[in-house]
Formats: sequence, C-alpha cells, structure tokens
Amino acid sequence: MKNYDMKNIRNILFVGGSGSGKTTLIEHMLYNAKATTRIGKVDDGNTVMDFDAEEIEKKMSITLSMGHLDWKNNRVNIIDAPSYPDFYGEQIAGFTAVETALLVVNGAGSYDVSIELPLELMVKNENIAKAIIVNRLDNEHADYQKAIDMIQENSDIIPAPLIIPIGKENTLTGVVDIVKGKAFIDGKATDIPADMADMVEESRMKLMEAVAETDDALLEKYFEEGELTDEELTTGVKKGIKSGLVIPVFACSAMKNVGVDTLMDAIVDYLPSPADHPEVSADFDGKIQKIKVSEDGDLYAYIFKSFADPNIGDIAYVRVLSGTLKSGMDVFIPEKDGKDKVGGISYVQGKNRSDTTELRAGEIGGLVKLKLARGMNSLVPNNAKYQFPSPKLPSPIYWQTIKAANQSDEDKIGAALNRLLDEDPTINLDLNTETHEQILSGAGEQQVGLIVKNLMKRFKVEAVLDTPRIPYRETITGKADERYRHKKQSGGRGQYGEVYFRLKPSERGQHFEFIDSIVGGRIPSKFVPAIEKGVVETMDRGVIAGYKVVDISVEVYDGSYHDVDSSEMAFKIASSQCLKACFAKANPILLEPIHNVQIVIPNEYMGDVMGDISTRRGKILGMEQSGKKQILNAQLPLAELFSYYPALKSLTQGRGRFEQEFSHYERVPYEIAEKVIAEYKEQE
Repeated sequence: MKNYDMKNIRNILFVGGSGSGKTTLIEHMLYNAKATTRIGKVDDGNTVMDFDAEEIEKKMSITLSMGHLDWKNNRVNIIDAPSYPDFYGEQIAGFTAVETALLVVNGAGSYDVSIELPLELMVKNENIAKAIIVNRLDNEHADYQKAIDMIQENSDIIPAPLIIPIGKENTLTGVVDIVKGKAFIDGKATDIPADMADMVEESRMKLMEAVAETDDALLEKYFEEGELTDEELTTGVKKGIKSGLVIPVFACSAMKNVGVDTLMDAIVDYLPSPADHPEVSADFDGKIQKIKVSEDGDLYAYIFKSFADPNIGDIAYVRVLSGTLKSGMDVFIPEKDGKDKVGGISYVQGKNRSDTTELRAGEIGGLVKLKLARGMNSLVPNNAKYQFPSPKLPSPIYWQTIKAANQSDEDKIGAALNRLLDEDPTINLDLNTETHEQILSGAGEQQVGLIVKNLMKRFKVEAVLDTPRIPYRETITGKADERYRHKKQSGGRGQYGEVYFRLKPSERGQHFEFIDSIVGGRIPSKFVPAIEKGVVETMDRGVIAGYKVVDISVEVYDGSYHDVDSSEMAFKIASSQCLKACFAKANPILLEPIHNVQIVIPNEYMGDVMGDISTRRGKILGMEQSGKKQILNAQLPLAELFSYYPALKSLTQGRGRFEQEFSHYERVPYEIAEKVIAEYKEQE
C-alpha cells in the first residue's frame, strides 16, 4: 500500500448528533473514493463503521471505529465516534488521535442535545481544528442557516459558513465553496447561480470577518479596506482552521450524495495535516514538553483504543506521533512500566484489515498480538522518559454491583471484565471492602449494560447487576464506661477474661485510638494485643447496622484474668462484647458519604434543578456562569446520587450533566438511620 508523507495525511474524527446521518455520510465518502464497492445502509446493518452486533441491532454507533480512503493523492484516516452520551469516553479517545474534529448535525432537525458533549470537547481541545457539517439538507424542513444559529445560540462556538447549499429540501442540487467562488453540481465546478449572489456575498463577508479576527495584520487591513484578497482569504482560512480559531461549516446531503465530493475536497484543501503540527506534547515525569515530529526521530506512538474479542482477536488502534513503528519492534510502555513486542500491523477498514509492515509518523493503524499495551498507553523506545499526556476522563455518574449469575462463572468473570475494561477507561471496577461488593461504574445505564451483554456475547459469562449498598459507617457522639466478663466452663479447661472499657468519640477522620491504661498486672501484657484485636474485628463488622465503626477512642483500664482458663480467645470475646455494650450506651449514630457535585445546565433549568437538590437532602454551595450555561456546585449524599443521573436527564430534557467526587462523611438523619438499622436487625 502506498506510503504518504505527513503533509498528505488527514486524520479526522467524526462526531455528531443522533440521527445526523454521520454513518451514512462516511459510507458515501468511502464509496466515492472507491475505498468500498457498495454503499452500506444503517437499516440493513451492513455499514463499514457499525459492524458490531449490538450496533447493528440498535442501529446506532456504540464504539469507536476506523476507516480510511485515498482522495487526490491524500490519505484520509477516519475515526467514527458514537453520539450517545453514555459513550462519551469514546469521543475523548478519538480527540487524542486526530488533527481535526468534524461535528455532523442534522440540518432538518431541532437542536439535538447529544451534540453538547462533543461541542464542549471541541472547545476544550484548543489546538485541534474543528469544523461543522450540516447534513440531510435534502430533507423536509431542512435549513442550513437555522442549524448554524442553533449551534451558536447553545455553545461558545461561532461557526463560519465555507460551503453553502444550492437550494433546500427537495430542490437541493449542489453546493458553493465560498473560498473558491465556485458552485459544484453533480461533482462538477460551475458558475454560482445568479439568484445566490447576495447569499454568497453575505457568507463570504462572515468568513472573511472570522479569518481577519485570527491575525492582527489581517484585522487592520479588513477594517481599513473592508475586504481581503482571495489569496489572503485562502491562506487565512487554512491558518485559522489549523489554530482552531476559525470553525468552518460545510453543507451536504449524504443520502443524495450532494456536496460529498466537495466536502472531501475541503478536507484535503483546508484542514491541517500532521506536518502542520511540527511539535507534539509529551509528559516528562509530570512536566509537559514538546517533541519534534519526524519520521526519522525516536518512536512516539499512542494507543487510543483497544478492542478485545476472543473470536477475531485483540486489536489496538494506534496513532504514530513521531518516528516509525515496525512489526517485530520492541517497545516500552511507560504507563505499565514494562516492555512489549509489536506483532502484526494493519490498516483498519471497519472490521477488515490490510497488513502492512510499518506505520510512519502521522499515520493511524491497528496492532495485534500485544501482550501488555492497552488503550491509553504509549509506545516509546526502551527506557524512554516520556509518555502521552493522560486525557481527563469524566468521573462516574452511574453505579451498579456486578457478579456472576452462576457459581461456575465466578472464576471467569474477573478476567473477562478486565479485558472489557481495557477498551473503555471511563468504566471502573472497584471492590468496596466495606460492603464486599464489586462496583461497576461509568457514564450511564447504556454503557454499563453493554458490559453485561459483551460478557455473555464474547466470553459466555452471565452476570447480574444490582443497586449498590451505601457504605454507611457507625460512630458515637457520647461517652460510656462498661465492663464485661467472659466466663465459660464446660468440662476441662474453661474460658475466662474480663475487661473494663472507657469509650469516647475521637476526631472525625482519626478512625480509631486504642489506649492501654492497665496497671499493676491486672491483665498480663501478653493478652493486650488480643483485646485490641477483638475491638478492631468488631469495628470492622459493625455494631448497630453491620457497617464499619470509625472515629472512636477505646481505653482498657482494668480487668481480671485466671491463671489456667484465660486465653487470647477469651479476651478477644470479652473485648468484643464490652465494646458492643459501650457502643449501645454512647449515643451511636450512622454516617453517610457525601459527594461534591458539579452540575452543568442551561440557565432555564436552574430553578428546577436547585429545587430537586433540596428534596435530595443536598446543599447548594454556589454557582457560576460558563459560556451559555450555569455551573452549579453542590453536595449530595451518595444515596441520592445513585438515582440522580436519570432524574437530571428528565429535569433538563437531557441537557444537564454532572461530575462528582467523594468529599466527606456526615450524620445520617434520624428517620433514615432508624430504617437502615431496622433492616439490618431484620436480616440478622
């Protein structure tokens, strides 16, 4: 297969709203470039990018996929990311591998909330070029300008029209490239229709203004003369797009194949190549520095996605940032502090692969037979001191316990889960040592549910999900003084141990303090560790509701023993029972985990969201404006967070989202604590 110089490579990420026609657009691009021999259809389940069985069934993209085409002596690598918010992590992964992100929107629809997350990612990734494609302009009620206006009204992005439609709905016949000053009908360049002169001129002035604002010299000239030359406009568009300051809008209809060729021309004519970024960022022990890009330089590659399948084999999607990656090469994985060996290398077209021996700087491909490296891992020379800067991942907002449905699968589920979690770093699996549950957490119900389906489909492991228990904790607010004598005689050697305890609260977060105040040999020192062990084991099991006891001070100050019948076990039992007796008298309470929550919502939903937080025992800490949205900072009990994800979606028409992190423990209200304690006693 032909090797391309970096200047002739375009790496493009496609993101889009639900129903925008993104997958269909890519199908037509591949077909027009003769990368495929037929145009697949989503309804028929035979598209290049949506090849997973779950995607075919749901008729929607679920996982990141790759393809490529050759167009006018350029290689265009395409990464297709799912639109559904639950798979937000796939979009984040895609942004790490490209120079340009293309947002596909439905020109015939109303504002789609599923484009809000990719829009925010476009704004955050300042050094990545961005463009918007208004698709489906042949559909009824299609309106190119309305689509642009809706994006501008609901985001911090100011789009600049570069390719505009000729006609609308069923009269759509072609497009106009504003920079070239040409119309394109049936893929052929022609003069701009006379009745479009005003619209073209208005669009040209908007584009010119956007370009002028990216350069002080151009801006000064624009103010003085009111326009830029064709050459200045062309150069300024490329420069502005590369810097991310100009966000062009392209018009097309994938279904009618109108404007698709012109879009592909625009990709190679205006969008940046890897050569336009002569330096890339790298993390040197926590310090971000620049590395010069060169095909002959040291290897610097990044696996942005890995995929595990026992049937077709594991594959890792890799972007080579600098140097050359060759089959059989030994590499170092800094994130794992280990070595690996590159096996087969291929160019990826959906589920199909074509072998190659190497990937050079700027290229994207697939790797197989890696033993250590997984998604979000770097490939560098042995003992290199740099790695790819870790992308910021969203915190979990949906939690479920997971366990094998059948005892026969208990040994297999752990390994199978780990392989699936390698594919999506936004999914977490943690063992809660206090509730003894495996907690699967992520971005939403669809994402977590897909893990269960893939366990069965790929590994034949059946799993069940359930709502996690809240990891409450027990403590006290008062003091108590108690004694307990453990005495048992049943023939032969008996059991004897007596302890006197003083119990009081300790500082919140101190957890546990044990004080040995025994004097005069009332209890031999050899039994004191057993007394402390009895306290610790009882604290771990809980006293009033089966949850871990924290923040107490236990002082053993007296007791008695028997020369024959006393033992470590006897004193452990006496210690445990004495603690329970003290605990009951020291005003025991339950504590619950409180999380800091940052909620991002449009202004119009602020009142409803604040009211809902109050009903969930939450506290409002403050709010701030961020672009077109409000950021609401609050604290919520974890018990309320478990059900907050669907509630926020309902309150905000799907436009609200939140991030959370643990903050501290607080006292559980009396009524709720009594209910939890009663349930525990009933189970006991």
